Amino acid sequence: MRTASRRTAALLTWAALAAALLVPVAAAALSPLLAWRQPVYIAAGFAGIAAMALLLLQPLLAGGGLPGLSGARGRRIHRRVGALLVALVLIHVAGLWITSPPDVIDALLFRSPTPFSAWGVVALWAVLAAALLALFRHRLRPRVWRRAHTALAMVIVTGSVVHALLIEGTMETWSKVGLCMLVVAATVKVAADLLVRKRGPRRA
Repeated sequence: MRTASRRTAALLTWAALAAALLVPVAAAALSPLLAWRQPVYIAAGFAGIAAMALLLLQPLLAGGGLPGLSGARGRRIHRRVGALLVALVLIHVAGLWITSPPDVIDALLFRSPTPFSAWGVVALWAVLAAALLALFRHRLRPRVWRRAHTALAMVIVTGSVVHALLIEGTMETWSKVGLCMLVVAATVKVAADLLVRKRGPRRA
């Protein structure tokens, strides 16, 4: 009975995660705004949407919250998904650069009149900083690595969520809001759990 219950719980967990990841992407694919967009712009946009979806996956992998992907296996996949996240962010920026270099330059220099651009650039630099930090992880003390990585993850999530919520584009509003809420909730919970775990039980 316990085995069957665990399997059922695992299936429900994966089904819920799949829905959370795929529904916003599918809703964006049905957006009427796509009819007036260039292919490069569409590809850049969906790279950003996919990156946003991966932000939900990352804390769950790091915290061992996915059935069958706990421990070292989950952390290994977490690193691979992190590399994919970096690639998607670069594709997102490169596609926007191809369609409008002046807008990207203004955004990178924080001169853009659109508030969402600044938040996106903050998230971009935090993603690149996290990737650079991961390359030199073995040269850092574990405590320094954990604190720096967690801090950057918080910046990435905050910047990405505000960036996404401020944009009125191809993403459907309610599925976007739902995804952003899940990303924030998962990140905060896992960060808090890891903090408590590292501190250990309090002494009486």
